[in-house]
Amino acid sequence: MGPGIVDPPRESTEPLGRRRLGQLEVSAVGLGVQNMSRKYETTVPNRPEMLNIIRAAFDRGVTFFDAAEAYGPHEVERILGEGVAPFRDKVQIATKFGWNIDQETGAWRPGLNSRPEHIKLVVEGMLRRLRTDRIDLLYQHRVDPQVPIEDVAGAVKELMGEGKVLHWGLSEMGLNTLRRAHAELPVSAVENEYSMLWRGPEHDVIPLCEELGIGFVPWSPLGVGFLTGAIDANTRFAPGDIRGVESRFSPDNLPHNLALVDLVKRWAERKQATPAQIALAWLMARKPWIVPIPGTTQMAHMLENNGAAAVRFTPSELADLNSEVAAIETQGQRLPDAVLVLSGVEAPPRP
Repeated sequence: MGPGIVDPPRESTEPLGRRRLGQLEVSAVGLGVQNMSRKYETTVPNRPEMLNIIRAAFDRGVTFFDAAEAYGPHEVERILGEGVAPFRDKVQIATKFGWNIDQETGAWRPGLNSRPEHIKLVVEGMLRRLRTDRIDLLYQHRVDPQVPIEDVAGAVKELMGEGKVLHWGLSEMGLNTLRRAHAELPVSAVENEYSMLWRGPEHDVIPLCEELGIGFVPWSPLGVGFLTGAIDANTRFAPGDIRGVESRFSPDNLPHNLALVDLVKRWAERKQATPAQIALAWLMARKPWIVPIPGTTQMAHMLENNGAAAVRFTPSELADLNSEVAAIETQGQRLPDAVLVLSGVEAPPRP
């Protein structure tokens, strides 16, 4: 642990526990490494400390690490590959394809790209950056409306046949796309935004995952830091910080949405935990196949997040907490409209 870091109020000494995403077994809490090359506020973290966090997480039972070619682009996969190299065979690596990114330069190109030949090229680059011979869980990051999902599944199936991919999943897809994908090649996990702040998946995605036996991985399980109490009514965001263009964090909506922060703070005091631990424990209590992947660039926060696995609710407490959460309706949108359109678009049927 770096100098000046103080242990959070609750760090579990119990084993972290395991959960299943389809047939893939992972730690009950994962670690999202998205911001380890560039944080929300656009600053660049200290790379050696990011490696320390990854390795300390493993020492404390975390075996599930989440990346994507788009993060960096490419640089986060390099950081993760270096970080887990000493214990690669004891962890599960998840990463994602789907954006139109130049494989040599990392430059963004317009639109999405899930053409089968591109997927295979991307995976070869991922394997090099991650210093591995296989990807434990490969997601389609966003649905490409120009490529039938059956063709995407076919490409992933070929990669599985070569031993380069072990399991696959989808992120922010439509329901019909998920059904078609799963019919073509069993899907292990769906990764969507889900937290007390954004509960959209509860209406249809999570029920469909339960029906099909698919695990669920909430990204941004702490509401991009909101549910930790780090944001208040006076918070304003630096240029380039995505939260600055999300209307749920606008000056008009923040005061209303802060009721959720008050809620997790009350429950944190009641359970002798922290607000972040309450928010994560609530997610894990929703379904036994939900595995949150809180991201952080701070050692203390990683330790704190892991401690959420030790927070337990009695049936009565959980009923009360669920009722209180449901009573607070978030005001404002979670992402810019352009991204929402991409996230929900359905892939066309096979001709």
